[in-house]
Amino acid sequence: MKYVVKLGGASLEDKALLHSCGKAIAELVGDGNQVAVVHGGGVQLTKTLAQMGKVSQFISGLRVTDAETRDAALMVLAGRVNKSLVAALGQHGCAAVGLSGGDGHVFRARKKITTPDLGFVGEIAATDPRWLDAIWTMGAVPVISSIALGFDGEYYNINADEMASACAVATKADALVFLTDVPGVKGADGEVMRWLKLPEIPGLEAASVITGGMLPKLHACRDALTHGVKRVRILPAESAQLLPDLISTRVNEGTEVMVA
Repeated sequence: MKYVVKLGGASLEDKALLHSCGKAIAELVGDGNQVAVVHGGGVQLTKTLAQMGKVSQFISGLRVTDAETRDAALMVLAGRVNKSLVAALGQHGCAAVGLSGGDGHVFRARKKITTPDLGFVGEIAATDPRWLDAIWTMGAVPVISSIALGFDGEYYNINADEMASACAVATKADALVFLTDVPGVKGADGEVMRWLKLPEIPGLEAASVITGGMLPKLHACRDALTHGVKRVRILPAESAQLLPDLISTRVNEGTEVMVA
């Protein structure tokens, strides 16, 4: 089977969590699955920007990205964060190849048109998964940072959830899993929703039950499910050890997002 696993937040910052996530992904690969990892690195980027004297600003869960912020994102996401993930997988005997979405033109971007303007924030305009297929053919795991190259020659910061969804669609993945800092999607009662149907999302959004970074995540879930991805799950990174069992057994952690 093909899996796309998205990592972000504390799972990239906490060494123990990163170790656990790396082990779970390595087990998936050891079971004969093809796995691609897509990652963000917003926490690390925010810290680096603060060290540079820049204050991070977000609108609807998306980072406002001027040229200096974009260049920092290239350095942090495609550099330190990407290579730390490659190393974490390597610790468990799993060969990994780190790349940004711009490498090999795997993902091409266009500027995201918003009001107000977000700067160098992009959305996926085209995909070419041949390099990912080549890495899988060699028995390795592609580890992709959420940076893509625009047709105008500029690099764009891409929301990692959107990148993961685009990757799952492009590779015809069987499952897309978001390993997150939160236990799942919470309903109006504050409890984690074990199942969430796509038609329920607009109402939860209108009632401000779903806000902030969960908005682009659920939009990414919707895009994946409506373009052929069979299973989409939001799973707390602390439960990463359950990753190899998601398809074969009943897992009562996180939120399963379904078409209907």
